[in-house]
This record gives sequence, C-alpha cells and structure tokens, in this order.
Amino acid sequence: MRHGDSGESRFLSRRSVLSAGVAGAAALGLGLSGDAASLPLEKVEPLANRTNVSVEQVYSQARRRDVDLVTMYPEGVAPQHLPVCLMLHGRFGDARKSVGALPSWLTNSVHRGRIPPYVFLAVDGGGNSYWHDRGGDDPMQMLLDEVPSWLVERGLGGPHGEPAAAAGISMGGFGALLYTRQRIADGHPPTATAVVSPALITDWGRMRKRRAFANAQEWAAMDPLRHVDELGDVPLGVWCGTNDRFIDGTREFIRRADPKVASTTPGGHNSRYYRKALPELVNFVGDELADSAEPEAAAAR
Repeated sequence: MRHGDSGESRFLSRRSVLSAGVAGAAALGLGLSGDAASLPLEKVEPLANRTNVSVEQVYSQARRRDVDLVTMYPEGVAPQHLPVCLMLHGRFGDARKSVGALPSWLTNSVHRGRIPPYVFLAVDGGGNSYWHDRGGDDPMQMLLDEVPSWLVERGLGGPHGEPAAAAGISMGGFGALLYTRQRIADGHPPTATAVVSPALITDWGRMRKRRAFANAQEWAAMDPLRHVDELGDVPLGVWCGTNDRFIDGTREFIRRADPKVASTTPGGHNSRYYRKALPELVNFVGDELADSAEPEAAAAR
C-alpha cells in the first residue's frame, strides 16, 4: 500500500445535445459536489469556454427521467476509444457539478506525459440516492445497464462500452465502491476504483438520519464497510481529510481493504481538501489504466 503525506441493454430512447451557449451555461463549472460543497469559481473555467467537456441529456429507463451526461477528456485529444472512468457525484450534487477542475487536471497530467489520456464520464444519480434503487429510481441499474450502451453510441471506451474505472466523492465514493462490487459479481471487474471522502458511516443511527435507506438491513446489504472482501483485488485509491466527518469510517475501510493508495492528510469535507486530493486521484486512475494496458499491448505484439 502506498500512503499519503501523513503516513496513515439499450434503453436510450431520446438524446438531445445541450449547446454550451444555453442560458446558465456559465454556471455549470461549479466544482465537484460532496454534500453540496464545491470548488471556488475562480479555479473553474465555465463549461461555455471549454472545448473538452460535452453536456448531453439522455433518457434513463432505470431512473425514469432525463439525466445529464457529462464527458470530460484532455484538451487536444480525440476522446473516441479512450478508456473511461466514471465519476460519481456527491450528495445533493449532479453530473454538471462533477466537472469542476477535473478537465484541467486531466489535461495537465496528460500533456506532461505523466499519464495516458482517458475520459471522465459523469451522470446524474439523484440527490440522496446513495446510488441504489429508491422505489423504482435505480441509478445503479443505469450505471450497469445503460451507461455501456451510451458509451458505445458515442465511440467511447472498449467494444462493449463498460467503463474501465470508477471514482466518486462523498456519496459518490460509497456508490463507486458499490458499483465495483457489482461489477465483480457480474464477472467484469473495473481496472481501478478511487474514492475521495467516501460517505462511510459506521452506525445505523447516523445513517438513518440521511433517509437514504429503508432500514438497517437494506443499508447493511450495501455498506462497503461490511463487504470489503467482495472488492477482490481491484486496485483501490482512498483519500480523506483527517477532519472529515467520514474519517472514522474511511480509516476502518483502509484498515480492512489495504488499498494500493491510502491518504489521510489534514483537511475537511470541503473544496480545499478536494483540490489537494483530486489531482492525485486523476494520476492514480491514469497509472492503473496504463499498467493494465501494458499486458494487453504485449499480447498483441
């Protein structure tokens, strides 16, 4: 384990491309959401000014509604056929708020030759869904069954469209770990999973107040802390500030999962900490995608 500084099916029925010039486009660069936290505006270029971010609206059968689909890729690099990393947003966030400075950090690392190019894909999962079925609104089914079709239609990812990696922040971190577990159970594990400030709560009393699960049994069936062994040998990266409200659960997860990268450095559940952790997440995912591509390239020669 590498440690941080502290040591410690086709369902698509309709698609409409949203022009970057639509009303309110300048407000899209709000930063990566985690319990409604966001990056400062001065650190984020509005989407209207970006050529390497696209925003579309698609219909999700699993969620029974239109959802935003946001694609982010390195500037100057054609996104077609690049591997894709899902980026799952936090509580009370959405796909647009998952952009933030990610396109810049991704572009900078690729242009420096630090990592190979890849794509981030964000999609609306619901404000308080914890990325599971909430009475017929099922964002996890959307990720597993619909996202691959959407990616194939856009020429993204591999031949079957499955994302190569998963990442998330806060509630999205919980969701990324749940998604990874499901991908493994389905026989198609991701190459890597990375989470920042994952919303891992250690007792039902606190989780019940979030009104995200019907009862303790439903939560226990999905809680990553109770199913660490089911994550197999997927390389994991975990970042959390030592003053974060989820630090206890994250430390417990690190202890049990022994992730490849585990960083617990000073910081809270806020944009200041995310600005430190997310560039590292970008590089971690890129490194793992590069490592996984080497054996494939050797086999092809």
